[in-house]
Amino acid sequence: MRAVLDIILLILQLYWWVVLAMIIMSWLISFNVINTRNQFVASVWRILNQLTEPVLRPIRRVMPNFSGLDISPIILFLILFFIERIIIYYIYPNVF
Repeated sequence: MRAVLDIILLILQLYWWVVLAMIIMSWLISFNVINTRNQFVASVWRILNQLTEPVLRPIRRVMPNFSGLDISPIILFLILFFIERIIIYYIYPNVF
């Protein structure tokens, strides 16, 4: 059971890095540091969006509009942190 919980924690941490990469890449695209006409950049951006949009879309639907400021990744970071803490403090110690 601990191995399964370790894998879940690892997946949550990897997903945290994917969301962080999406945030940084969106800033770089917004400030014209990188260009999505580049095939590699476009494919990385598409992959990051396909990984994060299914989770961020429901959060965006619930959150109010902050005039162009997207805080849904911050909410997702808090949710991921909360899930990790629940697993570490409440589920993991009780596994035999």
